[in-house]
Amino acid sequence: MSLTAFLPPPPTAMPVSTCVSRESKPANPVNSASAASLRQQVTTSAHTVVVKVGTRVLTQPDGTLSHKRIEQLAEEIHAMHASDRRTVLVSSGAVGAGVGLLGLKTRPTDLAKLQAVAAVGQTHLIQSYDRVFAKHGRRAAQVLLTIEDVDDRLRYLNVRNTLHSLLDFGAVPIVNENDTVSVEELKTTFGDNDRLAAMVTNLLRAPLLIVLSDIDGLYDGDPSLPASRLVSTVERIDEHVLAYVRDRKTGQSKGGMASKLEAARMVTTAGENMIIASGHETNILTRIMAGENVGTLFVAQGKGISPFKRWLGFSAQVRGRIQLDDGARKAIVEKGRSLLAAGVVGTQGEFQKGDVVALCDAEGTVIARGLTNYSSADVERIKGIKSEKIAQVLGQRPYEEVIHRDNLAIVTK
Repeated sequence: MSLTAFLPPPPTAMPVSTCVSRESKPANPVNSASAASLRQQVTTSAHTVVVKVGTRVLTQPDGTLSHKRIEQLAEEIHAMHASDRRTVLVSSGAVGAGVGLLGLKTRPTDLAKLQAVAAVGQTHLIQSYDRVFAKHGRRAAQVLLTIEDVDDRLRYLNVRNTLHSLLDFGAVPIVNENDTVSVEELKTTFGDNDRLAAMVTNLLRAPLLIVLSDIDGLYDGDPSLPASRLVSTVERIDEHVLAYVRDRKTGQSKGGMASKLEAARMVTTAGENMIIASGHETNILTRIMAGENVGTLFVAQGKGISPFKRWLGFSAQVRGRIQLDDGARKAIVEKGRSLLAAGVVGTQGEFQKGDVVALCDAEGTVIARGLTNYSSADVERIKGIKSEKIAQVLGQRPYEEVIHRDNLAIVTK
């Protein structure tokens, strides 16, 4: 079962025509003076920044790679490095580059051909970045990841160490999914580069993720409608905010902004900040780092969490679910307690001792992840009973807790 098994499916991107500028407002109101101060605090303290660039930012109307835009972005990223801000770039665009290089009229739909196009385009994409960075004495470093690289704890740590070493060398890591071996049908993909960027941000404990898209940020309605306004600051991703990207008739999430809100939730829950802004704006990264009120700022929720809990909560793949009663949910989320058998209502999926499982409330919302001390079969046998009676049911009680609080990571705040 994949990391994205309990997340919404990747939505389609919003059309370029929605890239418009209008008056902005805070989602959870803050006054303009405090909002400006908050922006300055976020950008000033951002010693490490992850920048995610979408395909539509990097490609021209005909789908081919825009070398001019790559050059502009590379110039700005070099300037960030020069100002002692270590910067990692998560870049889409490999398929678009491959389509142009191979002279294809349309993007392939066949999986094998699509992966072949990505393989051709990825080389060209990295060369394009490296050519510009080389002018400033820097090198672009290609880092291609699969979901297994962040699911396995040792590989996860190795990726982190490699990225830090590249930054120490003054290189610019260019991260992308390894499209030639990632297969959605086999659940071996990140889902989209928004989630990949959020995972890289948490992996590095980077204080700021900047997502450059083809729209200005989060709107309080359909971005194509003049009445919709840009939301300047989101202090908490609640139902009010999520409603902005839901279809009013079906209630389903729509557009590329849904995946960006999921990425923002992952980042802010871990204690970091995220900004969504238009990648088509001139000097957008420079303006963001100067503290200008552009795009939408998603504010960190509380203190940062440990590297282990970042991996546990946002990178490791879950193997099943444990449903909690309301008392257990409150004990875990509000009091930081362990999960006891008495608070378990049931399980979904098969898992073994030591597997990562998702903990969900009565509505099915995943509130936490943890390393289980018991298999799904044993949890089903001891659910709802007090800890002191576990031995009577199983013949032994190796652990008092189903999941100890040290092995729990809250994923919603």
